[in-house]
Amino acid sequence: MEDAGKIIDGSAFMEKTLAIFISGSVNGGENQIEIKITENKSKEKFVILSLKKYPMMKLRGSYPEDNGQFQFTSLEYLAGSTHGWNEYSLQLLGTGRMYLDDLNSQQLAALEITEEIEFASITNARIHRYDTRITGDDALRSLRGRHDRIISLVEWMLTLDHPFDQNIKEFEKNWKPFLFPETALSWDRPGGWRLQGDTYITAEDIRWNTAYTERVFPQELYDVRNSGTLLRDWEEALSWIYMIYEWDNIIKLLSDHNIFLKVRS
Repeated sequence: MEDAGKIIDGSAFMEKTLAIFISGSVNGGENQIEIKITENKSKEKFVILSLKKYPMMKLRGSYPEDNGQFQFTSLEYLAGSTHGWNEYSLQLLGTGRMYLDDLNSQQLAALEITEEIEFASITNARIHRYDTRITGDDALRSLRGRHDRIISLVEWMLTLDHPFDQNIKEFEKNWKPFLFPETALSWDRPGGWRLQGDTYITAEDIRWNTAYTERVFPQELYDVRNSGTLLRDWEEALSWIYMIYEWDNIIKLLSDHNIFLKVRS
């Protein structure tokens, strides 16, 4: 997946790696973070942060200034499903500090998040859905719309009493029967999800319980769920929903790992 994305956007041939730093030991656990320093053909340097627990994303930033300050510039996302894959670059706003006194000899790096990292807009997008490839404005419109729906969904999910800091399998197991009981095994469905007198509508070959939608979901998600669009988002972009849901934990993970050891130069 990652190699496919690099070939599509050309990044595999545009940047070279100057140094790599990691948190913890070389064989660190799922919370390990990697800092990669890269350089393009114009000799501009960049910082790329990768989190082992969240392989679907990378955070890109400017190269640190003399005082260590750098700007987060984008979140680069690439992940697939049985239906294909989504790829995009999402502009970010936010700052941090990273200390790299001498890139050639420095053996340690220090990282600090100094300003909240905020989402701006998707600027590049590509979709591969079954045998169809979607690029350009069509891909932008589609993934921007999906991003807006995911943000609305997650904002509501975060108001409910459900666990955080899960892996993606736990996340899916916990949430899917609650969001889509019509597609779940009978013993996984929430109690009382279907009541006498409930109304239904068929969309995407599924008979949706519209009364359950109105009992459980906020109004802005009624049409999205009853049309099957929400299920399609879930099936095609589960790791995207998971990433947004866990965003606060992603920032905490970055903030908790301050010292990095150089493993390559």
